[in-house]
Amino acid sequence: MQAIQCKMARAATGMGVRELAERAKVSPDTIARLERGEELRERTVEAIQSALEEAGVEFIAENGGGPGVRLRKD
Repeated sequence: MQAIQCKMARAATGMGVRELAERAKVSPDTIARLERGEELRERTVEAIQSALEEAGVEFIAENGGGPGVRLRKD
């Protein structure tokens, strides 16, 4: 997951930094660091990505059009 994908995923779900941090069991500062593009531990990024996926986000790999996110159809 890239920094921009995290920002887009939060925007798509209407989730704030604090709410995502709570769901991922990390600090709000950790979310901010990720979104600034700082390197985090792999397991930390995985926890954040999992929290977003549980909220209905699908991550789209870079396939010529750049990485992205979309909301899962239920």
